Amino acid sequence: MEFTTESATPYNPQTSGQVEVANREVKRILKKTVESNRKDWAKKIDDALRAFRTAFKTPIGTSPYRLFMGRVVIYREKRLMQLNELDECRANAYENSRLYKEATKCRDDARFNQHKQFEVGDLVVLYNSSLKLFPGKLKS
Repeated sequence: MEFTTESATPYNPQTSGQVEVANREVKRILKKTVESNRKDWAKKIDDALRAFRTAFKTPIGTSPYRLFMGRVVIYREKRLMQLNELDECRANAYENSRLYKEATKCRDDARFNQHKQFEVGDLVVLYNSSLKLFPGKLKS
């Protein structure tokens, strides 16, 4: 591979042919999307740049976005669909969690709230607070 260096004036796109081609393409996209009064071009510039960056370029064999990011672009509509599906998934998980907690609570309440009858001679556990080794909160 052989490289040649060329001088270019900063902030002067006329010195680089590639920049001129890119600017011409963005202007062409803007002409197609901007209304006839041309006052809303600033609102459309992001969409025009996105279209330019995500379009397949034959000389490089891919889109500039994929070349830069290393992955295929996810379009807004598809992303919104994924976010809606994610919201549905979260809602389902929340509902399943709520149902599980209710079922667990009912089962535990039924198991622990049984009133046990003690008979004389039964072994029981007695809590003796005087044996408490660490009164209050643990200190670090």
